[in-house]
Amino acid sequence: MSDVTAPGSRRLLRRVKLVMSGEGTAAQRLDALVEAIANELLCEVCTVYVLRAGEVLELFATQGLNRDAVHKTRLRVGEGLVGNIAANARPLNLQEAQCHSDFAYRPETGEEAFRSFLGVPIIRTGRVRGVLAVQNKVPRQYTEEEQEALEMIVLVLAELIASGELIGAGEQTRAEGNAILPTRLTGVRINSGIAMGEAVLHQNRVSIRQLFGDDPEAEKKRLSTALSAMHESLDALFAADELSGKGEHHDVLETYRLVARDAGWIKRLHEATASGLTAEAAVQNVHDDMHSRLTGAANPYLRERLHDFTDLANRLMAHLSGEHATSAFEELPDNVVLLARNMGPAELLDYEAHRIRALLLEEASANSHVAIVARALDIPVIGRIENLLSRIDPHDPVIVDAENSQVFVRPTEDIQQVVLRTITDREKQRRVHAAMRTQPPVTLDDKRVSLNLNAGLMIEVSQVEETGVDGIGLFRTEIPFMVRSELPSVAAQRALYSSILEQAKGRPVNFRTLDIGGDKQLPYLHGTTDQNPNMGWRAIRMALDRPLMLRHQLRALIQAADGRSLAIMFPMVAEVAELEAARAILDKELERERNRGGRLPAALSIGAMLEVPGLVWQLPALLKRVDFLSVGSNDLFQFLFAADRGNPLVAERYDVLSPGMLELLRKIVEDCYKEQVPLSLCGEMAGDPLEAMALIGLGFRTISMSPTQVGKVRAMVCSLDIGNLASYMNTLTGSPEHSLRSKLEFYARDHGVMI
Repeated sequence: MSDVTAPGSRRLLRRVKLVMSGEGTAAQRLDALVEAIANELLCEVCTVYVLRAGEVLELFATQGLNRDAVHKTRLRVGEGLVGNIAANARPLNLQEAQCHSDFAYRPETGEEAFRSFLGVPIIRTGRVRGVLAVQNKVPRQYTEEEQEALEMIVLVLAELIASGELIGAGEQTRAEGNAILPTRLTGVRINSGIAMGEAVLHQNRVSIRQLFGDDPEAEKKRLSTALSAMHESLDALFAADELSGKGEHHDVLETYRLVARDAGWIKRLHEATASGLTAEAAVQNVHDDMHSRLTGAANPYLRERLHDFTDLANRLMAHLSGEHATSAFEELPDNVVLLARNMGPAELLDYEAHRIRALLLEEASANSHVAIVARALDIPVIGRIENLLSRIDPHDPVIVDAENSQVFVRPTEDIQQVVLRTITDREKQRRVHAAMRTQPPVTLDDKRVSLNLNAGLMIEVSQVEETGVDGIGLFRTEIPFMVRSELPSVAAQRALYSSILEQAKGRPVNFRTLDIGGDKQLPYLHGTTDQNPNMGWRAIRMALDRPLMLRHQLRALIQAADGRSLAIMFPMVAEVAELEAARAILDKELERERNRGGRLPAALSIGAMLEVPGLVWQLPALLKRVDFLSVGSNDLFQFLFAADRGNPLVAERYDVLSPGMLELLRKIVEDCYKEQVPLSLCGEMAGDPLEAMALIGLGFRTISMSPTQVGKVRAMVCSLDIGNLASYMNTLTGSPEHSLRSKLEFYARDHGVMI
């Protein structure tokens, strides 16, 4: 951090303190503030723009420009230099402002004579609230100290805007006239489930009552005391009974604990108090600077660290203010649907888990840290809901259907009743399915179907016994890699894989090697930015280009087996040559283990995932080289139809029960039967009872799904006659229809199949 204690900066901060503590209206204090800034920094212009409803920046105060332009000059976010700052939430420091591509001349302001420009965003709770800018007639490179002084001052402006004295508080959250009608929102399913409750906004900000301190040493001591108290409270929080046992959530929380003790962050906090800020303002100043630098970072690790630092800043300010007490949540309703832009994992633990029915997030992904902790607590989660916080008000009734990635806000009474019945029916079904847990999945015509789990977290592996499945058809090894800040060592991987095999208790586990790259980046691995990440540098392609990482993973798997059976499958194989290259690396690791006197697996099965349609035409050659084949229906489907599953415009345009998809699957089944190679399917199709019924009708006898789907699919299997279904599906071959879904639904109803 630069030295912001220079005489001019200190004098400016004292002037700001006097202005803000003086009398007068908010507008009068704002006028006095821009005058003080201009005088102290020797600037000919100082202006403040405030963000109003409709994404419009309005000139609220100026020193040096035409005062008649106040409340008349308006810029859209993204328009002009001021709009650029608001859009990107980053400062601009220019010697020749008029040469910048975003310069926009407004004749009513009289600013054409000014050349140099420095502007900083006014940020509060992670959102831009306005822009503070200074200008000079001569070219001038504003110093880092001057920029940091403005970044401290915007803390004052952010609180002034938030107070509602300049513009109404209602306008800051939503445009007037927004009708409170029932609304349906969509997002991305992070953890499945269905729930109903009352909206509660995750309030994680403590107001700063005083920005400048009189005694830097006293503020430094307050900061140190609060840091110690925060560290102690985090240790107690992470010891909760709900999070006992091994799992990735422990890696997440341990990483968070290390971030809380980050020496660089703590040093910057102390430096900010030395500049004259109170401890609270120092925390906010350091956080806002970090937020402006890291917002929009493509690296998922940096995004997670920003969420962690945001959480820690709020938590530390709460300790400083004395507002950090569990009693803050005592007035929460019993059925909470928690809303947040994003959360750190510890923030979720602040709430009583038994009250939280669901979690809704504007950001976050299935692999974000809060999502992993939410899964450990079995809380339904939907993320990436656009403008969530501006579309749901506190206390609104909310229905969360995470199964279908949708949210119903302020639902009508009839919809609420339907959902209540659905929740009741699901609970009854859950009890029925639980009672069937030990019942073998055998059809009415005595055909055995093998049900298996898809897993990527220890919490999911632990459900093998509870669900009564045959094994783990797919273990996604990349998730444990994504929650760490560095590549796991061979020893750490070996311990994880050994633990998974132990929890499986002799049941088979198919370990999929790392499917990373594209949209699943590792923080410590610098890859490329793909325009189409799902079809880019990922999975086996990356593994063959970075063979050492694959060798270490295969070494850990071989050692973890420790004389037990081991099954390994390689993802996204597009041609036989790729499988051959991967097997050659595996052979080297087997030879290495043999030479060092290690215990080799008692039995080793090598498989490939069929996700790329082009591999279908090499199946005869492939099947001679593998011990089993697993269809990844999610990627196979989107590649077959060139339809991005994450694009809502095309995600539902095609159907997995289309004739084309089913004919492709039929060909795969026939080829595998011919070569007598075991075949399974481990995509979302397997977890939907109707779609799983179609798979069984085509000849699949092994399918793998998430733990929550097993009961429904087991009930379907036990009510099905495969012979009748296969005969019926043979009549649908060559159909020109868009989808066979309705025909299969009618068949199920007519034959009493539980779908």
